[in-house]
Amino acid sequence: MNLTLRIWRQQGPDTPGEMTEYRVSGISEDMSFLEMLDTLNEELILRGDRPVAFDHDCREGICGACGMVINGQAHGPERTTTCQLHMRHFADGDTIDVEPWRAGAFPVVRDLVVDRSALDRIIGSGGYITAPTGSAPEAHATAVPKEAADLAFEHAECIGCGACVAACPNGSAMLFTAAKVVHLNVLPQGAPERASRVRNMVGAMDAEGFGGCTNTGECATACPKGIPLTGIARLNREFLRS
Repeated sequence: MNLTLRIWRQQGPDTPGEMTEYRVSGISEDMSFLEMLDTLNEELILRGDRPVAFDHDCREGICGACGMVINGQAHGPERTTTCQLHMRHFADGDTIDVEPWRAGAFPVVRDLVVDRSALDRIIGSGGYITAPTGSAPEAHATAVPKEAADLAFEHAECIGCGACVAACPNGSAMLFTAAKVVHLNVLPQGAPERASRVRNMVGAMDAEGFGGCTNTGECATACPKGIPLTGIARLNREFLRS
């Protein structure tokens, strides 16, 4: 498979960037998208050029580090993480545009790498529970209704990749924040901070400069873990209740 890649290259956060064109050949359809970028980087290094910087870690669809915009879509044409996107979803001769997450709250560090620490600060503002230290409590000491447990688990699947922000035309982090609020607020263990959690996390989200939600639904469409759009409605109810 022979491909033309148009990749965003930016030396640093304070320097201008531009799309740069590369051609790669001999790409197997069984390669992941990141393996294809590895192949390009090997060629660039052999030529004495600077390799393309991109985030990655587990390469198993778990950590959420590998975010990038591929042909205008967060994580690419399939509903999965970039590391789990395979080249069989592209055709020989394709031109592929590769860009970093496009959001004001995610400043570019270099090339395809962005600073997503704003999401960490949202979690730090309220993504915890009050629990006594010491030995672990008995597993069944606090009963959790199955409906609540299922709802909490559904939202706890969020891996914090930021695709929801990159896909949103407003650069909103509402789906991410909703996932972190809902999965704790529906559990009895999260009850003591229920009101302060949602106020603090929404306040932190606003302070980081994320856009407002207008319910376009692009966030849920792009989410590789399928966090439901209804989580935003639950977040709004929690906020009003608090």
